[in-house]
Amino acid sequence: MKAVEVRCGYLPLVDCAPLIIAKELKFAAQEGLDLTLVRQPSWSALRDMLAFGQIDFAHMLSPMPIAMSLGLGGVASQIDVLMVLSVNGTVIGVSESLNRRMQETGWKNTFSDPFATSRAILAAGKTPLRIGVPFPFSMHRMLLETWLLQTPNLQPEHIEIVTVPPPKMADAVRHGDLDMFCVGEPWGSVAVQQSGATLVLPGSRVWQFSPEKVLGAQSNWATQNPALCHAMIRAIFKAASWLERPENTPLAIEILARSQHLDLPDHTIDPALTGRIVTNLGQPPQQTNDFVTFHKGAANFPWRSQASWIADVLSRWHNLDRASSRAIAQACFRSDIYREALAPIGANVPKASYKPEGAMDGPTAVSSTMGEMILGPDRFFNGAIFDSDAPEVPK
Repeated sequence: MKAVEVRCGYLPLVDCAPLIIAKELKFAAQEGLDLTLVRQPSWSALRDMLAFGQIDFAHMLSPMPIAMSLGLGGVASQIDVLMVLSVNGTVIGVSESLNRRMQETGWKNTFSDPFATSRAILAAGKTPLRIGVPFPFSMHRMLLETWLLQTPNLQPEHIEIVTVPPPKMADAVRHGDLDMFCVGEPWGSVAVQQSGATLVLPGSRVWQFSPEKVLGAQSNWATQNPALCHAMIRAIFKAASWLERPENTPLAIEILARSQHLDLPDHTIDPALTGRIVTNLGQPPQQTNDFVTFHKGAANFPWRSQASWIADVLSRWHNLDRASSRAIAQACFRSDIYREALAPIGANVPKASYKPEGAMDGPTAVSSTMGEMILGPDRFFNGAIFDSDAPEVPK
């Protein structure tokens, strides 16, 4: 049987690995797909390619499909999230000059203490803080604002967030255009190597189980092509499972480094996949467990309560009706399609009562667990379980 060609857009980040592995190790071919990966220069370019039907699937920031479905930014388009591609994998960094100011306050960089780090940023006295994120509708921005606005006396007017494509982040730091940034690997490590930046936190110190990238498709196209969607989900599911096994990491780094994929040296890709993060030039790497997760802990499942949280943030930013925004967001995260796709291979798919790995491990204000993540200045998640089909996020 002849393979069916499908086109998937992506940005050159480590967390596009499930797509690249699905192609290179023939998981897509085994599912009858001739997978073409279409590299994009920016998230806005990828968004428009998907909205205008020039690609079938897309490697997307998790808030992007919801924002597009809500008509925020660019061309309004109903987008389905077929699965989560990766959990976490982002870093927060500061410029050389801000790092120096923070050290003068007595701060020591442990790459693990969000409270001490945010207090040192405020004490450094550099306001407004010009902070780079890859896209306005990104988990990067959501995590940054959630974290920083918990700091006493740090006000919204102290923060200026600007959009910088991931491959341009190091240049922006080097040229003095940014004081801080939040970006997916390998571009944080590139900023350390090329601009003297210092990495101060992994994104997982704000939310341990943050859905970072998802597989998106136009809703109408997904409805018309269920077999292709199912095949793509199965191929990526197998690739994500392969990536999660440590013995496969060296080959994964080699494949990602190739010019047609990330086109970067392996030493910039290695940190994310091994969790050995160099926070500053000349310093030994710090081991960060579960820095990025591709499969374990039901990482690939599109939890509708995660969609609800994203919708709540977007509603707050854009003065939208919260209930209707939640309804649209939950409709985007297609746990029904995900279950249908994996049923033929007997995959262990979460039930509605599933408790994600790492939830409710203990109370912390800026959480190291998914269940206790701070949602904003006025409310906590307070030990809730992410339920795939819950109509509302549990209180």
